[in-house]
Amino acid sequence: MRLKKWLSALTAGVLLSTTLMFAGVANAEGQTSTMADESIYDLLVDRFFNGTGKNDDEQVNAKDPEMFAGGDFDGLIKKVDYIANMGYTIISIGSVFATEKYDGSMITSYEAIEPHFGTEEQLQNVVNTYQNRDMKIMVDFPVSNVSPNHEWASQAGFVASTNEQIQWDLSNSAVQDQLIESAAAFVSKYDVDGVRLTNIESADTAFLSRLIDALKATDSELYVITNSESDANFDAKFYADTAALLTNAFKNVDLDTGVLEAHIAEATSGTPVLSMTDTIWSDRFTLSSTAEDMYQPTRSKMSIASTLLLPGVPVVTYGSEIAMNGTAGPEAHQYYNFKTDSELADYIGNLQSLLNDSDTLRAGEFKWIENDNGYMAFERKSDTEHWVVIINNSSKTKRVNLPIAEIGEDKEIRGMFESEIIRANKDGNYTIILDREMVEVYQVIDERGINMSYIVALGLVVVIYTIFMVAVMKRGKKRRAEQAK
Repeated sequence: MRLKKWLSALTAGVLLSTTLMFAGVANAEGQTSTMADESIYDLLVDRFFNGTGKNDDEQVNAKDPEMFAGGDFDGLIKKVDYIANMGYTIISIGSVFATEKYDGSMITSYEAIEPHFGTEEQLQNVVNTYQNRDMKIMVDFPVSNVSPNHEWASQAGFVASTNEQIQWDLSNSAVQDQLIESAAAFVSKYDVDGVRLTNIESADTAFLSRLIDALKATDSELYVITNSESDANFDAKFYADTAALLTNAFKNVDLDTGVLEAHIAEATSGTPVLSMTDTIWSDRFTLSSTAEDMYQPTRSKMSIASTLLLPGVPVVTYGSEIAMNGTAGPEAHQYYNFKTDSELADYIGNLQSLLNDSDTLRAGEFKWIENDNGYMAFERKSDTEHWVVIINNSSKTKRVNLPIAEIGEDKEIRGMFESEIIRANKDGNYTIILDREMVEVYQVIDERGINMSYIVALGLVVVIYTIFMVAVMKRGKKRRAEQAK
């Protein structure tokens, strides 16, 4: 069984690399990305990785979920390979401003950087390091709801109300102007690639659009998004019900996936729509699937793969790839455990290799084949590529018949992960069969005949296995000879 699994993985890798090299899926060199091309990995600096103890003090205690855990900018730099290998194109690192709480919900300044995270120079190093690896850095800018100890709190007319947090009077033009100036200055100073405006509920559309315009004036390619519903001209739409819809569709099998179609239709009409099963501010997806008594590794794989493959701009919360659990707040913000199995992270990396290298798979013409209670099959097409994606989030093995009239004569459909090859049958169909709780990406290509990739992979495995067995036999023979002396 181990040899079979090894062979399957090796063959899939050969097929993936061959596809990326020869199928014509690479983006044109120098092509400008849009928000629709991106995928976001959403993390909190403090909860990711402690790269240096030099900025730790008595407020740092990784065992107390309410306190700072020690994650810092150096930790992000030391884990750049881990994140890069998963293929995300935007790394959202939360608020980095001086704060009384680890998650940036109690900032005291729009200029000073949180010393527990590191220095201004170290933040700039994070930005440069990730940009050099073709990843973008996005930060949160809280428009309101800050610490009562914020440096602006004493300015006349700035505070609208105070509870545990201060709410700025966003109808005050002086407040608006100072927020715009501070946000633009931060972007200019650190050359970040994106800003997520948070706590915008009391801001009107006109002010938000003016703030967005000011930010883009510093860099026309800067992305500006939010975590609230708004009619301002953000680069992607956020819908408050998205996470709940996706969670309720994937927390168990055989659930209603028809409810996803409204947002999917908008995402394929030219409007980037943020897509996620949970957020930094919500309960974890795992909490819902655990309540359903489901096997978490499979649920995590189904939810993340579906978020990445369905139309929309995927936003994946850190730790989703290790089934991090918890209710909204500190419990959901666990310190990342890098000692856990990396199988899902590797799977995400392979999947995003396809997505990042194929404009068609990511944003080609979209057409439903079937969408019925967890079983979703759809096509992505362009003049040069044709893909079929099947998400079988049902309790049964499912099949779909794709007629030759739809796929074309003398074609074959190749699975990118299970190495399956499907050719037309005598009934005039290409029949795809996929096991329960599985996701597969298929590419439609001209029929190749002999599967040379498989033969090469098989030959390589046989050679390696033979060398291994010969070495084992020699070692055993030598050990017996030594024992006989």
